[in-house]
Amino acid sequence: MYLSRFRINTARPGARRLLSSPQSLHAAVMSSFPHLLPTAPGGPGTPSEGPRVLWRLDHNASAEVFLYVVSPDRPDLTHLVEQAGWPAAAAADPDNPGWQTRPYATFLDRLAQDTTWAFRLTANPVHHIRRKDDEPTKRTAHLTPVHQMAWLLERQERCGFRICEKPDNKRLLPGGTTHNKAVHHGDRYELIVRDQRNLSFAKSRSDSTPGRRPVTLVAVTFDGRLHVTDPDLLRRTLTQGLGKAKAYGCGLMTLAPLPTADERSQ
Repeated sequence: MYLSRFRINTARPGARRLLSSPQSLHAAVMSSFPHLLPTAPGGPGTPSEGPRVLWRLDHNASAEVFLYVVSPDRPDLTHLVEQAGWPAAAAADPDNPGWQTRPYATFLDRLAQDTTWAFRLTANPVHHIRRKDDEPTKRTAHLTPVHQMAWLLERQERCGFRICEKPDNKRLLPGGTTHNKAVHHGDRYELIVRDQRNLSFAKSRSDSTPGRRPVTLVAVTFDGRLHVTDPDLLRRTLTQGLGKAKAYGCGLMTLAPLPTADERSQ
């Protein structure tokens, strides 16, 4: 397994085209692996079990956008450098091709129970509802931060982790509840939801069929702290993804060490 990071040059027209279309970015990511044949997201050849190619965009600032890729094989992102990077700088420095790739398996193997990490996850929180008893259920996005947090909390144990809770002295609401005693997840847990994006695009770049409905989905980013409860389940989550719309930049969770006491005091 490999973890790769690529900084996107947002000033380039090619970058803007990729950032405006999850379908195009999916195709560009999959083109990084010579042995993989192009497939539509969710089509034949897309693995349902085992390690898979996952990707995520981190919008840290308007001019600082990073693409993260977790993959079973080492990617070749040369085409992305040419289209959406700094190709002249990469050509001038053979030791820096324009992206960074590191082996991921060593880190995954070191994950241990009862350790605590900072995490980031971009996901597509959905549920199934029916408006009438005689109609089939319909997949629908969660639209509020409280319901989006609840979606993640419902999945935490079977994904091998538990979201850390805030100490009582750091909660604004007594016991983490609202005035009507309903659980207020935003005050109880070390968890925030940000960067909600409502996406709508054609399923295929060449699909111009009149009347064909576009793909619509809601993507949000979770930042927080987690406690490892089952390393094997968490490794599966990190390599298979969490939730739906994985081909469109959702599902990739990454971990980072928590800052030390000295770092927090600086």
